[in-house]
Amino acid sequence: MAERKATRQDAVAQIVADWARERPELDTSPLEVLARLHRSFLRYNAKLNASIEHHGLSVAGFDVLTALRRSGKPYRLTAGQLADSGLVSSAGVTLRMDRLEKDGLIVRERDADDRRVVYSRLTDEGLAKVDEVFAEHLDNESRMLAGLSPSERRQLARLLGKLERSIVDSESEEEG
Repeated sequence: MAERKATRQDAVAQIVADWARERPELDTSPLEVLARLHRSFLRYNAKLNASIEHHGLSVAGFDVLTALRRSGKPYRLTAGQLADSGLVSSAGVTLRMDRLEKDGLIVRERDADDRRVVYSRLTDEGLAKVDEVFAEHLDNESRMLAGLSPSERRQLARLLGKLERSIVDSESEEEG
């Protein structure tokens, strides 16, 4: 029974075995990393979405709220600054701001010196909401990582950073 459960849980091993049988000349070792990473991301993303949506937020809206919170007092940024943080495009930020403002979580304020500049600022309700949801988010992520020791977490974080750099470098090679 335990062997059956392990096989069922590791679909990637079965996929690799199938390809080894069907196309033994191919190196399928990238699947062992990237397919597992993809499957892990899909499961993580489903849990993340469920947790965030439980609070009436979208993940994109949550990203905006956390960016504002991380910016420190007075918890305000322009749409351009939010876009520069790598969250979403300026147009995407505006759509999220509309929703967050409608929900009373942010307000838009014009710069006193340059009226062309518009800031989005967390309201007291927005600050309380992001603090509550982010604490839950970290608890959720801790539960998902409970099977790894602190040392394994640090090692995995280093390796994932190295993987990201490798992927970025491969994009540069494709363009050149």
